[in-house]
Amino acid sequence: MPGAGSRGPAAGDGRLRLARLALVLLGWVSASAPSSSVPSSSTSPAAFLASGSVQPPPAERCPAACECSEAARTVKCVNRNLMEVPADLPPYVRNLFITGNQMTVLQAGAFARRPPLADLATLNLSGNHLKEVCAGAFEHLPGLRHLDLSHNPLTNLSAFAFAGSNASVSAPSPLEELILNHIVPPEDQRQNGSFEGMVAFEGMVAAALRSGFALQGLHRLELGSNHFLYLPRDLLAQLPSLRYLDLRNNSLVSLTYASFRNLTHLESLHLEDNALKVLHNSTLAEWQGLPRVRVFLDNNPWVCDCYMADMVTWLKETEMVPDKARLTCAFPEKMRNRGLLDLNSSDLDCDAILPPSLQTSYVFLGIVLALIGAIFLLVLYLNRKGIKKWMHNIRDACRDHMEGYHYRYEINADPRLTNLSSNSDV
Repeated sequence: MPGAGSRGPAAGDGRLRLARLALVLLGWVSASAPSSSVPSSSTSPAAFLASGSVQPPPAERCPAACECSEAARTVKCVNRNLMEVPADLPPYVRNLFITGNQMTVLQAGAFARRPPLADLATLNLSGNHLKEVCAGAFEHLPGLRHLDLSHNPLTNLSAFAFAGSNASVSAPSPLEELILNHIVPPEDQRQNGSFEGMVAFEGMVAAALRSGFALQGLHRLELGSNHFLYLPRDLLAQLPSLRYLDLRNNSLVSLTYASFRNLTHLESLHLEDNALKVLHNSTLAEWQGLPRVRVFLDNNPWVCDCYMADMVTWLKETEMVPDKARLTCAFPEKMRNRGLLDLNSSDLDCDAILPPSLQTSYVFLGIVLALIGAIFLLVLYLNRKGIKKWMHNIRDACRDHMEGYHYRYEINADPRLTNLSSNSDV
């Protein structure tokens, strides 16, 4: 049918033009609509991209000397010889590792940023050659939970390092874990010599830990490999929430001055690899008052003498020392390597327990003193005549002196002689 054939192409062209007009109108509507972050389901991808109404957010900058992972919310600045904390840390950072650099001082507000690093929870600053941590160095980090300052030779740790610049007005620190392993400075950098320097270092650390109520929420504290000889009396006084305390690999010879009484939540106490010789009843009684504590005492030079009897009895009865089967005697020699749990009261006496090196030293000292005495006697013998003459002279001088006193006494005692002496004077 000619009429129908002539209408077919015209109708097809009309439908095509209508479709093109609809696409144009749809693109115009999407371009003129208000900006939206999510495209409408009725809008084609081509028209949405052509509109330019939405752009991907710009990526946060990463410091040039660091590696950043926004997906893991982690920034690593490792072995980059940094002299200070990078200023352009991304605000999304949750885990920050600045290790193996050349930072010597951590100034107050070292991590203050705008916007603040509110999500930073883990901060590792180990191995940075830090010598000084100023007051308020960790202010403006409200989410900080884990701090590691290990392997830094700290000669000046401010008493307000963890409490802010003013402990009386600053809020308590959010810290839950504090790692301070091997922060003791070398011997040549300690003040006032070796022993006095160690005492000063222990006091400095204690002051930082007890400052105000800053670390009331601390759960874990590690102080290993710091050459501590004694624990300052109030080192643990302001840490009531502590659950894990690591003091291994120090030089602790006694726990007499330390008090564990207020650590009612303590679960693990590590004292391995120290120089402990015996635990006294006061310490054992405090541990008995801690319901959940487990104490680790391996690799200490225990002296098995009569002073060890109470500790041996306590070890046999308690269950709070998981490694008690491995504890052995170091002195005296006859008891070496004997297990503490195998000892009886008859085995523990207070005979001489000096190690062979000290015994040899005392023998040598006795020989030297005997030699000096023999030389002194020989000198006296060789000079016996001169010494005898000297003693006679002293005796004669004393006798003349005493005769003079006796003569004066006789004159004063006899009135006639006294008057005679007065007349002769006239």
